[in-house]
Amino acid sequence: MTEAAIFAGFDAGQTHTRCRLALADGTVLAEGEGSGVSHLSSAGGPERFQAALRSSFAAALNSCASKGPLLAAAVGASGIEAESPSQILGTSLAKEALGLGAVLVTGDERTALAGAFAPGCPGIVLISGTGAIAVGRNHLGSQHRCAGWGWLVDGVGSAMDIGRDGLALTLRMADGRLTETSLKSVLWNALGVRYPHELKALVVDPHFGAAGFARLAPLVSNLAEQGDINAQRVLNIAGEELALMVEGVATALAMPQPEICCFGGAIENLTPLQTSFKKLLQERLPGTKIQKPLGDACHGALQLAAQLVV
Repeated sequence: MTEAAIFAGFDAGQTHTRCRLALADGTVLAEGEGSGVSHLSSAGGPERFQAALRSSFAAALNSCASKGPLLAAAVGASGIEAESPSQILGTSLAKEALGLGAVLVTGDERTALAGAFAPGCPGIVLISGTGAIAVGRNHLGSQHRCAGWGWLVDGVGSAMDIGRDGLALTLRMADGRLTETSLKSVLWNALGVRYPHELKALVVDPHFGAAGFARLAPLVSNLAEQGDINAQRVLNIAGEELALMVEGVATALAMPQPEICCFGGAIENLTPLQTSFKKLLQERLPGTKIQKPLGDACHGALQLAAQLVV
């Protein structure tokens, strides 16, 4: 007897990629983890992207009892813009890596949105991890996104932004432009630097990047909880930026009291950021509800994969 066809949903992150396999009725068969990805335009980006898909798919398939054919797949990855060269390239690479024609490659915010709410239901997804972005869908099916245009120009509300802004304040302290607090000693000790010129050299190293700044966010958050006024200012600004993202999406889609689901290590784990975000959100969009998502990004990817063969 021929086994039923399977669908694959991928959540491709910088540190690792998850692949979930399921039947057409949504029954999950297996999940596997593989290597991470980088932006497709970066050095080695296409090769890393294909390696991530192949390794995570192989890991999932290895633990899957069903050996039915792969019918369709969807991939969510950061930096993939709709109808952009990155989406065209990513789709071509994914088709080659998986040996499959029915493939969708899109931004991870789109798979998160598809997974967070039931098909066709309106809502807004806010993601704040290393980067930050908000995307929503109204009752007509129209979608809109805010922020997430790359960490060099638009990382507001993210762990990267929190770490970088906290670090920027320490340089003002070192210069005497700002009264020194424990923020400087904590961050500089974490980075192993003693002088401003050492810090300057460290952050411009290509290997530091967004992730290097993001790793400092929990330290800034801890200091904010301990009462450091400068750290508190950084977290308050980040929370306000997240609220503005959600408001921007809600306004564009005419959703005065949207339901919101939050994803990402920063918004899920940094208490001062959560507090600031919720406070500003209620001020700008009274009555807005924050709820638990129906499913994760892999779940959303599977929903999008199924639509490819409808």
